[in-house]
Amino acid sequence: MTTNKYRVDAEATEINPDSLNRTGMIPRLRELAIHGLERMYLPEKKLFVFRTRRAMDGIISEGFSRRYTAIALIGLAGEEKKLLESVLAGHNLQMVCERLKEEAGHVDNPGDAALILWAACATGYPDRREIRKRLLDLLSVDKAHPVVEVSWALDALCMNRESRDSDLIRGLAQRLSSSFNERSSVFPHVLGENNNGPRSHVSCFADMVYPIHALASYFKFSGDRIALDIATRCAEKICELQGPEGQWWWHYDLRTGNVIEPYPVYSVHQDAMAPMALFALHEAGGPDFYREIQKGLDWLAYSPEIRTSLIDEKADLIWRKVARREPGKLSRYTQAIASRLHPSLRMPGMDIMFPPGLIDYENRPYHLGWILYAWPKERFKTWNSLA
Repeated sequence: MTTNKYRVDAEATEINPDSLNRTGMIPRLRELAIHGLERMYLPEKKLFVFRTRRAMDGIISEGFSRRYTAIALIGLAGEEKKLLESVLAGHNLQMVCERLKEEAGHVDNPGDAALILWAACATGYPDRREIRKRLLDLLSVDKAHPVVEVSWALDALCMNRESRDSDLIRGLAQRLSSSFNERSSVFPHVLGENNNGPRSHVSCFADMVYPIHALASYFKFSGDRIALDIATRCAEKICELQGPEGQWWWHYDLRTGNVIEPYPVYSVHQDAMAPMALFALHEAGGPDFYREIQKGLDWLAYSPEIRTSLIDEKADLIWRKVARREPGKLSRYTQAIASRLHPSLRMPGMDIMFPPGLIDYENRPYHLGWILYAWPKERFKTWNSLA
């Protein structure tokens, strides 16, 4: 990682205020997602890159990612054929999904396998047996798994809807629900882990949104009110703690539900992950979180920490996050250790010593895939009528 990635250049970000007003925001986000995915696709591999980032000689692409390819397909699944051909350089969703199926045997975690199965379901790819088998092989109940990956598995299996998986789906949902901390309304970072380390009490924003989405999907599959109620309580907690300018904060205390360290604030949380989870919950019969979703978008349109937007019209990209000016990840580790000593203890003066204001000049295709998934055409048209 180079220092260029975190250099703040007052002239580096160019925004168009007209495209970031409340009615123009979602169409512009969709455009950015489509343009970004088009430049991030590797036709020779039939995969998407790991990331694009700003370097001294311009914006460059690096690596490739099965996981991010699967999420990109989930988002693209609802788009028109002509647009897909443009993004995928003449390929179609089935061809890319076939490539992912070939890769499924090489993945070593249930998260990747779950996302590949989810993508296969979303795109209508017919031969999902090998993908499903790989997921089940990796999803051992005797092992500890990140809550995010268990959530993806639950979503994928609910979408796959094989009758023989009913007991498995029910068991996954119960495992996810039973990990929910009734006192704090927060999910853990890892399920089934016996860990008393200095960060064992720390959960992140992703550990909230993906279970909310998965349990909402499970409610549609099963009608289980307990699952819907848990998803609702977690959603209400993160909305209660949302920042004053609409920030979705990063680290939470599993024991109390309080924010441990707010930064960095990620753009994908603001425009994609929070909306997709809260929309799924509302469509399953949960509360309407229109105000909180809109506040999150407002922060993305103008972030007071940087006095501009992470949406860069000049680069035609959405930059990844706003972070603190600090060496490494000092603040989050320091606050984790302090709060481990006592739930109410925090290291004072972080905003003075390490003020937020650094832009992470990179973007990843999963962000753009989730934008399209969160904001299909029929949804943003309805949304604009409310704005």
